[in-house]
Amino acid sequence: MLSSQTKDAVTSDAVNNLREQLEGGLTLESVLAATDKQIHAIAKVGFWRRKTEYLKKAAVMLRDNFEGDVPKDIDELCSLPGVGPKMGFLALQAAWNQNDGIGVDVHVHRITNRLGWHQPPTKQPEQTRLNLESWLPKELHRDVNKLLVGFGQTICLPVGPKCEDCKLSAEDLCPSARKFEGKKNKRRKTTELKREETEEERGEQLAKLEIVLEGERT
Repeated sequence: MLSSQTKDAVTSDAVNNLREQLEGGLTLESVLAATDKQIHAIAKVGFWRRKTEYLKKAAVMLRDNFEGDVPKDIDELCSLPGVGPKMGFLALQAAWNQNDGIGVDVHVHRITNRLGWHQPPTKQPEQTRLNLESWLPKELHRDVNKLLVGFGQTICLPVGPKCEDCKLSAEDLCPSARKFEGKKNKRRKTTELKREETEEERGEQLAKLEIVLEGERT
């Protein structure tokens, strides 16, 4: 719930801060009894005000609808505020070793489309998940998020992907690599052309200056 639009290190710090603020640690009872000020210990995560409300409402729902326990069903998990399919499937995998679906975030969505795994390309992460699950062997489902998220954070970036450092690109396995390389070459040529034009303009200015100085001497 806290990790959405937030770096892992920041999420980890927020959880530790919240645990320290709550009396009795991070339990359902302590969240139910917490003040807004205490829950604001998560303030470094993205959209923290909204997530404060999510935490409070989810705690009430767990108490009233699920006998104080976290549900082990994807539909019930997604009924909690701030929990979507991605986080629901990842929670089931991590907490109960249930391989019920692929956790698709923006990185998985972006990379699998760049690799051409979806025909036609998918527009939303949920479309991506459904298509991947339709053909990818189930025993590989839980590895997709783990493998692609870090790759998307370091190599296959949203803007300016490092195709030169990508083994898939080196093996000509990524159809998008050529497109990005073409854009880089175009930008490189444009930069070189602007540099040449600047040097030419500078030369013309120097020539004009020399003419002016020569005229003043005479």
